[in-house]
Amino acid sequence: MKKIRNIFISISIPLVIGLTSAYLTAGTMEAYKKLVQPSFAPPGWIFGPVWLILYIWMGYASYRVWKNRSNVKIKSALTFYGTQLVFNFFWSLIFFRYQMRGFAFVEILILLILIVVTTIKFYKIDKIAGYLLFPYLAWVSFASLLNYSVWMLNK
Repeated sequence: MKKIRNIFISISIPLVIGLTSAYLTAGTMEAYKKLVQPSFAPPGWIFGPVWLILYIWMGYASYRVWKNRSNVKIKSALTFYGTQLVFNFFWSLIFFRYQMRGFAFVEILILLILIVVTTIKFYKIDKIAGYLLFPYLAWVSFASLLNYSVWMLNK
């Protein structure tokens, strides 16, 4: 029962962060829809389900790392994980709410670096935890390209 509770807590952390960010940017989607989009922009409905899956996998990966508490590397790994969650949260606010697309691009590049470091650190502690972050890394790489393209097309 304690294991299930710890998994639930680990998954809840990124979900709550993501839901809070979505709530704070909810009124901005109409303005975003009016922007010129690159040809490769996915339909808007895809973002919610993708983020839901990614947050669940991120949370479970963090649980797998956390359960290895005897490993001296976990403090650093979880610090990077927490830091990238903060950057993940603020990107939506910067991009959608404040419409600072250029600054959001710089911020997402920092987020991408933090995800790479987190993924490597997780992998060194628990290979499955590292693998669980690969789709997140791929999605944020794509989001970086999308952010840059929307910024350039709407200057």
